[in-house]
Amino acid sequence: MSSHSSPQHIHTLSGMAAAVVLLASCAAHPPIVEVDPSLFERDGSFESEREKVALSPGGGLRLSVEDAVLMALENNTDLAIRRLEPAIAGTFEEIERARFDPVLDAEISRTLERTERFPDELDSPISDRREGLTGSIGYSQTFPGGTDIEVGLSHQFTDSDRVANPQHRVRAGVTLTQALLRGRGRAANLADLRQARLDVKASEYEFRAFAETLTAEVESTYWDYVLASSELEIFESSLDLARRQRDATRERIELGQTAGVEITAAEAEVALRRQDLIDAAANRENLRLQMIRQINPGRGAASAWDARLETVDPPTVPGVQLDPVATHAGAAREYRPEIREAKLRLENQELEVVKTRNGLLPRLDFFATLGKTGFSDSFGSAVTNIDGDGYDASLGLRAELPLGRREDDARHRQAELTRESAARSIDNLVQLVELDVRAAYTESARSRAQIDASAITRELQEELLRTETEKFETGLSTSLDVALVQRDLLDARIAEVRAVIDFRKSLVELYRMEGTLLARRGIGPPLPAAARPIDLVP
Repeated sequence: MSSHSSPQHIHTLSGMAAAVVLLASCAAHPPIVEVDPSLFERDGSFESEREKVALSPGGGLRLSVEDAVLMALENNTDLAIRRLEPAIAGTFEEIERARFDPVLDAEISRTLERTERFPDELDSPISDRREGLTGSIGYSQTFPGGTDIEVGLSHQFTDSDRVANPQHRVRAGVTLTQALLRGRGRAANLADLRQARLDVKASEYEFRAFAETLTAEVESTYWDYVLASSELEIFESSLDLARRQRDATRERIELGQTAGVEITAAEAEVALRRQDLIDAAANRENLRLQMIRQINPGRGAASAWDARLETVDPPTVPGVQLDPVATHAGAAREYRPEIREAKLRLENQELEVVKTRNGLLPRLDFFATLGKTGFSDSFGSAVTNIDGDGYDASLGLRAELPLGRREDDARHRQAELTRESAARSIDNLVQLVELDVRAAYTESARSRAQIDASAITRELQEELLRTETEKFETGLSTSLDVALVQRDLLDARIAEVRAVIDFRKSLVELYRMEGTLLARRGIGPPLPAAARPIDLVP
């Protein structure tokens, strides 16, 4: 994951393939949703990078920057939460698809009725009994073109004291309804489903953007930890040098070669170095805790917080040559997840306009019904008689025109204005993205130039310290003068390491700003030919 192109680091990138399986597990709930696997594919053979993460007997964790990113992609709890969002979005797609699923319904009921009547010629009431049994089964389905079809079969049995024989009635029928205005056409009826699909794709880009941000944060924290470790070593060395300078000053005082007040300056410098060392140790500890949170090595275990971290990638200058800034800006316009997501949101809003425009139309439906009925005193005969001459048929038009369409008009105007806002937002986003890329490019160029400048400064400060030490040994300088030069050399040494770390971090930020960080790290599909001029060596 480091930015130089040594064979060892390029080979280590193959371990990122293990993260592909985990990232693609955001589609672990089929058939609800299946996240596009091309988002996190890794081409070529690979070996498990986890085997290279060696745990020392004392509970330490030896990590390369590739190891840190891999563990974060596998274990980070924030990413685990985000991984569910595409699956959640996919459930809405299935809900919209269910509108066109066929429906099978059935019903059966039994009725008993007893009534009393008083004929004029009789003084006592006469009881009438009526018994019935009804059953039906039907099939219905809505089609994207605006057509509804219902097919049904029903049976009715009636037995009454008023009739000599029980009666069976069997009917088979079909009803077709076709929307002619509102609700007609696939464009309007499939808009909700297409919007749900776009939401799934947009959530995938959101997930990819978060994964890129997490990768950048882990890499930056790793290099900050490397810098903190280097600073700690420099401060320890500086403290040891200040102590030796103090001891030398004490010896010169005892020999009468310098004034006694010199020891105060030497002791003050030792105390100052000890302060710096304490702050550096606390800073490195905070970064260790931050990295433990990011990579989550123990998957939430309390003991993981105490794990010691040992970085194996040294703060060396990566062999990366920046492309022209226009090339990086062009890559950002093509691959930045936020831009792709915004374009999907615009498509979604265009579908909303289609829906609201269709909602302005009055309802006019054509319907047709055809049925065949058979009667008899037995069920079998009723079924046989269904192909007789008896039938029922109807067709017609059903219209509905609400008076006062203010709500529908307002919804349509709202959809059109929102679509226009989404389109303009893309232009604004592209401009902001280009600003981000150009600012990150400037920072990368600045930090790269600072590497050489800080190296020269450190070399000159070393020469100054050598000269000042010689003057001190000959009595031509004081402990305070030597301490001041030592302090300047300390700052120069730290600035030199920081310049290298800043350059590495600026490259990570530049690649994140152009949306190619995951692809450059071997996670995701390879970049198309249009992006080939970009240096793909991490």
